Parts: sequence; structure tokens; C-alpha cells
Amino acid sequence: MRKDSFLSQVFKIAVPVALQCMLQASFSIVDQVMVGSLGSVSVAAVGIAGKLSTLYGVVIGAIVSVAGIMISQYLGAKDEAEANRCFSLNALISLGIGAVFTAVCVLFPAQLMGLYSEDGDTVKAAASYLRIVAAGFLPYAVGMMVSTRLRCMEKAILPLIFSITAGVLNTGLNYVLIFGKLGFAAMGADGAALATIISQLVNALLLVFGASAVDRKRGEAFRFSPVLTKMSAGQYLAIFLPVFVLEFMWSLSENVYASVYGHIGTLECAAMTLTYPIQGLTIGALSGLSQAAGILIGKELGKGDFDSAYKKSKRLLLYGLIGSFILAAAVILLMGLYTDIYNVENYVKATARHILIVFAAVSPVKVMNMILGGGIVKSGGKTRIVMIIELLGTWGFGVPLALLSAYVWKLSIPFVYLCLSFEECVRLILTWIIFIRKNWMQKI
Repeated sequence: MRKDSFLSQVFKIAVPVALQCMLQASFSIVDQVMVGSLGSVSVAAVGIAGKLSTLYGVVIGAIVSVAGIMISQYLGAKDEAEANRCFSLNALISLGIGAVFTAVCVLFPAQLMGLYSEDGDTVKAAASYLRIVAAGFLPYAVGMMVSTRLRCMEKAILPLIFSITAGVLNTGLNYVLIFGKLGFAAMGADGAALATIISQLVNALLLVFGASAVDRKRGEAFRFSPVLTKMSAGQYLAIFLPVFVLEFMWSLSENVYASVYGHIGTLECAAMTLTYPIQGLTIGALSGLSQAAGILIGKELGKGDFDSAYKKSKRLLLYGLIGSFILAAAVILLMGLYTDIYNVENYVKATARHILIVFAAVSPVKVMNMILGGGIVKSGGKTRIVMIIELLGTWGFGVPLALLSAYVWKLSIPFVYLCLSFEECVRLILTWIIFIRKNWMQKI
């Protein structure tokens, strides 16, 4: 009976999160097709501007991750008041960081985009896109924080519904604003940026109203109070700082990779950009297991039931491994159909297919890292261990291999991607050692 109950809990969280990630990736594919019709320069411009947006998203994701750890454990311990205080504090921090990112991207877009490409047309288009899309950073932070609170309360269906609504709106606005329909002037890639802002704002508002409705239904009045009573500032920083440093440095490495791709060539950068939606769709399909792992294992640790936490962790890893092999096979079988929908050069299509072959080969390792390091081990609050492993893999292996393979060995972009992906294997080996030793399990 307990087994069925656990599987039901996994599905209750994992399926809505996975569907949400997959739908977002699907909408990204539609966006890519629309922007792709404008040519390779526009595709590359949106791709490199999106890298800086991803940097911001990862930093906010670090705060959201910490909030998820704290909220899950306190809910497991039946202390909802402290869980709400954890949400309030992390929401305040995320909004402060969002304000800083917005200001920097609005004031210095050309300088930032110049770090990713030497092509003047690409830099100009990317800077224009970034200046507009940065206005959606604050709504994005609000949406991420509220979504996390709802998922920890096992109300993951609401973020899914609101994400679908925002995604449909974004796609419709893209069509209108990119191509100039319904009386609007054609804005090109800038239209895609404006559509993103509007959809993120709508999503954030829907989530806030939805969370308020859940609280009213439960008869619980949420109070915004960023002052923790069960955890000292030192304890909070011991959890927060490693995650923050980890996510920031990981995202910085992704931006290094983007810069490497951009300097290899505009067409190669466009090819890599075309693969991002498929990568997001594939990883997103199993990201729900990582979210479920963080929440459900965190609750078991909050109860102090370490044996149950370990057993359930192994089951989640098995689910992820099976799913990753199925999805990797699907990528190989369908990649030709995917690349053919774009109106880009044949060289770009062929290069994108080669990159997708490499991605399919390493995706099972990526998924295991996502569930094991990003969900299970992190749920115990010992984030310093995760930080050390991630930084060692990324900056000890991934970044040096990317620079060597691109600038010294002069390899093509698919082989550059293969070389830097070795970091995933290093991280998995180290994280597995920590997992089986069980020293990650603790009640905060």
C-alpha cells in the first residue's frame, strides 16, 4: 500500500512538472520556427541573448532550490508557519537580484552581447532583444517562487495550468508581433521578446491569485514575514551560499560554452541554438522526477525517516534511468523531422542533427545527475557537497575541454560538445559515491 501511495505522490508532482517543462519547450520550438524564418542571424541573436536570460534564470533557480529544500522539510515536520517564512525570505532575495539583473541588461546590452559574438549584425540584434526581454525578469522571479510553494504543497497542477495559458498567449503574441498581424507593425525578434514579457507577467499574476485561492480554501491566511525563527542566519547561509555559488558558476560555464560556440561561427551557433528546444523537451520530460525527489525525499528527511528516504531515492533513480533511455532513442529517431521544419541553411540542419546525436548519447547521464545531485542529495541541505562536485566537474573538466577542443584542437562543434559533456560523467561518479555513503541525509 505504501508503495502505491509513494508512486501516487511521485506522479502528483512529477507529471505536472514534466508536462509544464515539455510544454514550455514545445512552445520554444514554435518560437524558434517563427524566429527561424527571419534567418540565421536572428536565430543566433535570440540564442546568445537567451544565454544571459538563462544565467538569470539559473541564479533565481538557485534561490528557488533553497526555498524548496526549506519549505519541504518544514512541511514534513508539520511547521507551516516556518515554511511560509522561508518562502517570504527567499522571495525577497529573488526580487532584489531580479532588479539588479534588469538594470544591467537594460543599460549595457550591447557590451554584454559582444562577449558572445564578433558578428556586428548578430550583436546588434541580440542587444535589442535583450533590452526588451529583461523587463520580464521580475515577473519571472515571482512566478518561480510561487510555483515552488505550490509544488511543495503538492498542488503542482496549478503551475501547469497557468503555464499552458501563458504559453498559448506567448505563441499567439509571437505570431502577431514578429510578423505584424492584426494591424501591428512587424517587430521581428523584438516582437518575440515583447511577447515573452507579457506572457511572464500574466503567468505571475495567475500564480499569485491561484496560491491565494488555495490558502483561502485551506482556511490558512498566508503572512509575508521574511524573518526565520527556527533557523539562524548562519544555518541559512550554509544552505544558500553553496547553491548560489554553484548555480551561478554553472550558468557562467554555460555562457562560456555559448561564447565558444559563437566564436566558432554564426552558422554553428545557430545550429546549437536549434537544438536547445529539443534538449529542453527531453530533459524537461524527466525534470519532474528531480522536483519530486527534492520535495518527497525532503519531507521524509523532515520527518526523520532516513531509511524510507534512501529506499525511495533509489526508486526515483530507477524511474529516471528507464525514462532517459526511452527519450534518447526518440531523439535519434525524430531529429531529422525536427531539423527539417526550420528555414535555415542545410549545413545548419546537418550540424544540428550531429549535435543531437551527441546529446542523445549523454542524456541518460544528464538525467541521473539532475535527479541525484539536483534533487535527492540536495534535499538534505548539505549543499556544500553538491557545490564542490559540480564545480569540479564543470570547471575542472568541462570548461577546459571546451576551450581546448575549440581553440587548440580545432574540432567541429559536435565534437566540442562531446568533449565538454565529459563533465557529466565525472559528476555522476562523485555524486554516486556520496549517495551510497548516506552522509547527505539530515534533518535541518
